Amino acid sequence: MLYTASTWILPAILAITLHEAAHGYAARIFGDTTAWALGRVTLNPLKHIDPFGTIILPGLLLFAHSPFLFGYAKPVPVNFARLRNPKIDMVWVALAGPGTNIVLAVNSALLLHLTRYLPQPALDWAAQNLINSILINVVLAVFNMIPIPPLDGGRVAVGLLPPPVSRPLAELEPYGFFIILGFIFVLPLLGQNLGLNLNFISTFISSVSRAIIGEIAALTGLR
Repeated sequence: MLYTASTWILPAILAITLHEAAHGYAARIFGDTTAWALGRVTLNPLKHIDPFGTIILPGLLLFAHSPFLFGYAKPVPVNFARLRNPKIDMVWVALAGPGTNIVLAVNSALLLHLTRYLPQPALDWAAQNLINSILINVVLAVFNMIPIPPLDGGRVAVGLLPPPVSRPLAELEPYGFFIILGFIFVLPLLGQNLGLNLNFISTFISSVSRAIIGEIAALTGLR
């Protein structure tokens, strides 16, 4: 149990911490220093941990035997009005998080080739950390690209869509996480009672993540 946990904790902390720090760093590049001034552009995980998103939600998914696990950190504050070109720059700031996760997944896959030079049992432990890092980072990137604010995909959609569509979508932001949690927990339970498979979000994340992991494996020579 402790061994298994030790192979998940480090990659999860790195994935979530670097995801949030990337948002703050990108915001600074495009003109907003809010996160930088508040000390949120940091690799200190304690600055980013959200009690529900980082601890409780993954635990609930594990308890519910979800086919995937994910979580999120305390969002890095970004004042979009301070960006030089708010509508377009918002897209780049939002993409910085998932983009960082994909880069981490690719690097983890490349590092797997080096684990063969480690002695046992360090080889198995390091390899499992890297395998879990690929999975966590890809799932985190895919989950965050769901086009519902305040997820990154929602911010990207708001930035790219024309105003008649982007404005109503942006207005969903205060309710976005409740909508997502409804899709993850409420709909599947309702589907079980009705004899239907309403696990849309889990199916989407699992299928897209598997496809991306397959491409990363092919790109890095793991298959």
